[in-house]
Amino acid sequence: MADEGSFKVDPYSVEGAVDYKALADRFGIKLIDDKLKERIRKDAGELHFMIRRNIYFAQRDMDWLLDQYEKGNRFYLYTGIAPSGTMTIGHLMPFMMMQWLQERFGAEVLIQIPDEEKFLAKRDLKLSMEELHKLAYDDALNIAALGFDPKKTRIFLNTEYAGTLYKQAVRVAKHITFSIVKDAFGFGNDTNIGTLFYTSMQAVPAFLKSVEQKRNVPCLIPLGVDQDVHFRVARNAIEKLGYYKPAIIHSKFLPSLKGGAKMSSSDPDNTIYVNDDHAAVAKKVNRAITGQQSTAELQKKLGGDPERCSVCQYYRYIFEPDDKKLDKILDAERKGTMLAGEHKKALAETINRFLDSHRKKKEAIKDRLDEFMVRD
Repeated sequence: MADEGSFKVDPYSVEGAVDYKALADRFGIKLIDDKLKERIRKDAGELHFMIRRNIYFAQRDMDWLLDQYEKGNRFYLYTGIAPSGTMTIGHLMPFMMMQWLQERFGAEVLIQIPDEEKFLAKRDLKLSMEELHKLAYDDALNIAALGFDPKKTRIFLNTEYAGTLYKQAVRVAKHITFSIVKDAFGFGNDTNIGTLFYTSMQAVPAFLKSVEQKRNVPCLIPLGVDQDVHFRVARNAIEKLGYYKPAIIHSKFLPSLKGGAKMSSSDPDNTIYVNDDHAAVAKKVNRAITGQQSTAELQKKLGGDPERCSVCQYYRYIFEPDDKKLDKILDAERKGTMLAGEHKKALAETINRFLDSHRKKKEAIKDRLDEFMVRD
């Protein structure tokens, strides 16, 4: 966990204005510098806009991973999501990066959906295991709809793939003491034993290809930086088992529409869900905090601050991959040539086009989901 006084980041909550450089120092992760960006661009043939813009801002062992790739030892990709409700657009970010990496590197993909994790970890969760299981399948469909190659993609739920996962999780668990997880996660005497074991299950896909192929296969994990603690714990255990530590690239959080550090899926007025209709999106975006002045006259005269504007940040993080077009949007905010009302209207229309397209892709692939799913 990281608690720097003004902000707090752990796998279950994010509070305050996150200082990402301070967070990287606290977690012991390296910032993605220009040299590494150029190396990724050279190997991938291009650079994803989320890397160019430092949205994916930090890493563990990326230079080592690219060394392996350049030697011909190709890596695979792994990430996941623990369902607790309908997916948000923020939840899609790691999977957008995964799909791009799969496409550019020809990588195989493992996607873990731990349908038991929130049941164990969230004391106030009102959903049953059966309801979480249903949500997990909707998550799988949302992920598959992003364009993953079904021949190179395996999606699995923990409760359906436990026969494969548990055998390896036990091996991991033997190297993780209660003292380690207590210190890493802040667990106390009231923490249930299922939550204590969860990191062991989450670790398995990071070396599962090595088990299957009976040789060390490099693994890359794109994830939100709040989830890094699981793999700080797991990487040491994985190495003790004789496998490569997974490399990781860390993303920042999609900001809150209200101006906070992270969009919260538990706050429906502040969150864009993938199943929101046009009216809901427009209503939520209309409430968004901008970086503009208090009146239209002052905005035209003084201009605004795109760094404080959640509308600008939504374009930056997801909805405008073209850097030149993004610069025009930010410049309009900065110079006061676009007022808040039209700024919000344009973003709502952009989000709705994205969601309309996503839902069409989801509908088109729903009868093919089993091409992606693996079970015991």
